[in-house]
This record gives sequence, C-alpha cells and structure tokens, in this order.
Amino acid sequence: MATRPRRHTRAVRFGEVTVGGGAPVSIQSMSTRPAASEEETAAEIAALARAGCEIVRVAVKAADDVGPFERICAASPIPVVADVHFDHRLAVAAAEAGAAGLRINPGNIGSRGKVLAVLDAASAAGIPVRVGVNAGSIERDLRGLAAREPARAMAESAFRHLEMIENAGFTDLVFSLKSSDALATIEANRIFALNNDYPLHLGVTEAGPALTGTAVSAAALAILLDEGIGDTIRISLSGDPVREVIVAAAVLSALGLRGDIPRIVSCPTCGRAWIDVAAAAERLERELLGIRRPITVAVMGCEVNGPGEAAGADIGIAGARGGAVLFRHGRVVQTIEGDYVEELVAEVRRLVDDQDGAGDPPE
Repeated sequence: MATRPRRHTRAVRFGEVTVGGGAPVSIQSMSTRPAASEEETAAEIAALARAGCEIVRVAVKAADDVGPFERICAASPIPVVADVHFDHRLAVAAAEAGAAGLRINPGNIGSRGKVLAVLDAASAAGIPVRVGVNAGSIERDLRGLAAREPARAMAESAFRHLEMIENAGFTDLVFSLKSSDALATIEANRIFALNNDYPLHLGVTEAGPALTGTAVSAAALAILLDEGIGDTIRISLSGDPVREVIVAAAVLSALGLRGDIPRIVSCPTCGRAWIDVAAAAERLERELLGIRRPITVAVMGCEVNGPGEAAGADIGIAGARGGAVLFRHGRVVQTIEGDYVEELVAEVRRLVDDQDGAGDPPE
C-alpha cells in the first residue's frame, strides 16, 4: 500500500531510537505502574520490549519515585521517558536520574520559570522533551475557543508553548496534540503539522477499552499516517499495555510504514472450520511478538479458506479433518495432528533463522 510522502521533520533521539528525520515510525507505550513500583514496572517494560515496544513512558508522581526510576532506566532494554505533571522539580530530578526524555504539559507544569527550569535540566542531560497538549488541559483563556473549535484550540496551545520554548533556545522537541475525539485529534495535528518541522507523537487519548479503543485509535492514526503526518505513535487502551504494541504494529504494517513487522492473516471462521481459528491466531500473535521480519503468516479454518486463499502467505496452517496442514506459498508441505500452532511457530522461527543466515536485510 502506497502512502503519501512523509512530512519532513527534524530528527530527535530518545536513547538509541530516532524519532523524525525520516526514521521509521516508532512504537510507544506506557507502564501501568508508577516508578515506585519498581519490580512490577521493570517486568512490564521487559514484556513491552519483547512485544516490540521501542520507547516506554513511566509516571514519576512523587519524590519517592525518583530513586526507583533511576534504577528502572539503567536496567531497561528500551529508552524510558519520564511522564511528569504538576511538579516541575520531578521532571528536573528525572532528567538527572537518567531519563531518555521528558514528557510534560506546560499547561499544568506551572509558570514560565518552571518550564524553563525543566528545559535547562533536559539541555544539561542532553535529552529531548515531548510537549503534550491534551484537550482536557487547555489554558483557561482558550476554553471558549475549545468549546467551538477544539482542534484549533489545541493547535493554538501548542503554538504558544512552541514559541515560549524556542525563545528560550531549546529545540530538541517532539509535540503531541491529543483528544479523546478522533476527529479533533486529526484536525489539530493537521493544523500543527503545516507550520513547523517538529516531530509529532500521535495518539487518541483515553481512547477506551480494547475493542472500541482500537477502532477509534486506528481510525484517527491511519488517516494522519497516510497523509504523511506522525513520527511515533501510541495506541492508548485501558488494560494490558502489550495490546497497545500489538495494535500499533498492525496499524503500521497495514499502512506499509513498517516492513519489518510480521502480518497475520486469519479467516473470520464459520461452520466449516476444523480448528479454533480465533484461539490459534491469538496465540500465534503472542508467540510472534517482537519478531522483526516482513513475513506473512496465515491461520485458516478449512480447505475452502486454506492454502488457496492464503497463497500469498509465506507460511500458514489450514484446518483439516483430524488436525491441520502446514503450507508454504500455497503448497501443502506437511500434515500436523498434534499442536499445530506450536509447529507453525517453530516453522516461522526456522524461516527467520534461514533469512538471517542468508544475510537478508531486516526491512
């Protein structure tokens, strides 16, 4: 699928991950635990990294969070961004503790002097700042505009913050403009994207639970990404953050923006199915988390939706009487009577190993 040319943006680095500057659109999530819950947070970050998350945010809510946050950053396999609201001193402390970046909303972090103190700390640490503008925390004097034109109010708030920060001489920035309203999110990002070259972090805030939240987020982000807008994304869902990574990867893969993410093709199932397609596909999805290869894997319920309709898949299984058949590029190569998902996963990993041995590029 061909998307429009990407918006040109400057490159900003969060640890080893580049955002903007033509880099691949990166996948983000956020720990559901505060930094003070050190072991739980570290375990969640490890799970997110295995799933393919590339940048993770952690809430720093109080002074007691700073020590654990420092240890979390040191041990994390991916860059950790400190998410700070209301108390600028926590952002300063997080920068000094090893954060790969800071996420603040100048609308609630305090006075101009407090924002400048955060920027000074980020500059001293050599890390970027994501300026987050949310529809729910628009400045008081913009609330009338927000009631009439929420997208324009968010964009105006972002422009104000940008002017203040640029006047302070700090330009290592990423911006995000988010609302729980998908259409307002789309329009606010469109407006902001026209006037500068700062990278944009995309997301629909408070999108909802897994199913409806996925639909709302995908609808908004797909439109913006197809227009070339967006350099890093988070799918905000209530619950297990690993699901956010799965959905984000699927969106980027579907739009052709990440060619290194496996695609799972599965039929919608019906009375002809010989196997539990839904359970097999969901298990496969989990098993393939973190693999970065441009392969298509199919799970089909029967001979009707089997190798023929999934001929474009690199590898797959189709339900059959008494088990399943394994096929490659539409040709049956093996009949499986036991754990067909385990065998399929093993075949996928062998395929990846073969590609690695042949020196194929990762994308």
